[in-house]
Amino acid sequence: MNDKINTFLNSDLVDKYLVGITNAEETVLVETYISKYPEVKNAYNTLQQNLEIVAKSNAIEAPEHILNDILSAIDEKPVIALQTAPKQKTWYMFGIAASITALIFAGSTFMFYLNNQDLLRENEIIAEEIFDLRSDIDQNNKMLSDIMQQFKQLNNPETQKYIIKGNERAKNLKTVAYINPVEKTSMIDVVSLPQLPEEQCYQIWAEVQDKMVSLGILNESESQLIPLPYTENALGLSITIEPKGGNENASVEKSVAEISLKK
Repeated sequence: MNDKINTFLNSDLVDKYLVGITNAEETVLVETYISKYPEVKNAYNTLQQNLEIVAKSNAIEAPEHILNDILSAIDEKPVIALQTAPKQKTWYMFGIAASITALIFAGSTFMFYLNNQDLLRENEIIAEEIFDLRSDIDQNNKMLSDIMQQFKQLNNPETQKYIIKGNERAKNLKTVAYINPVEKTSMIDVVSLPQLPEEQCYQIWAEVQDKMVSLGILNESESQLIPLPYTENALGLSITIEPKGGNENASVEKSVAEISLKK
């Protein structure tokens, strides 16, 4: 790999291109490198796969009620058409017309008052919806920040990937551990965990010298990329079946998966 390509890959242009924050000039440059250099294309494909892993693990559904509430709040109200009485030839008819006009005006005024009250209530509803949307935006910005941090950890060249598969007790179990000994970070991608009885759970452990250190409980109902406590000088990882809520000591006889971290 020549210095030009190496310098390009060490920049953050490909990362920015993947999340759609490059300008027009940067976009053209990245696409040119991807189409011209196989090394850049391979790196791009790898980054894209990692981004999909992070995005899927943090995916949530938007609340269904938001759009319907806003549309309901801004529905058009009926317009009251004012009609004037035709001219009459006698003062008597003018008096009747004036009375009718006065009644119509009074009724219209009352209707406008009611409509104004409805508008005030609608404005309050819209204000509440806007407040909720702002709260959602703040939460989404935090989630995006977390996703970008996970994305960077996955793409760090010092991050080591370990695939952990289940044994005969849990053939469909599969998780992927990402450990960076330089940054001292650990994450695990829960790909699939077989269902357990309600009174049991999966617990992951790190083997350190002659003892097992608990790294937490794995949730069998959700697949997500979650952080793990980094364990210095860990020799291996193990997943066991424990009583609901976890155990202080690993039930080695109920181990369902293990992997060595020895180099």
